[in-house]
Amino acid sequence: MDTQELIRSQVTGNPVVLYMKGSPKFPQCGFSNLATQILSACNVEYVAIDVLADQNIREGIKVYANWPTIPQLYVNGEFIGGSDIMRAMYESGELQTLLNATK
Repeated sequence: MDTQELIRSQVTGNPVVLYMKGSPKFPQCGFSNLATQILSACNVEYVAIDVLADQNIREGIKVYANWPTIPQLYVNGEFIGGSDIMRAMYESGELQTLLNATK
């Protein structure tokens, strides 16, 4: 399975997926930390994928979404955005509505 196929299977096989640096317990950058805090505040289960553990995933996810930065959030197979977009959506209530639809 090539990297793009692997990413596609991860994104479509789980309702909520966060590609991040580090893990939810030990985020390795402030943006990934913010993303995990937002998802925790939304009380949603999600799959976290540490891009630092796999260079192919780290580069491949940027190509997959055509988005240059990490973290990246996917809900129901759809790219949502990074931590800045997540924060704006959380503050407006849009993110909670979207995530509640996955429960």
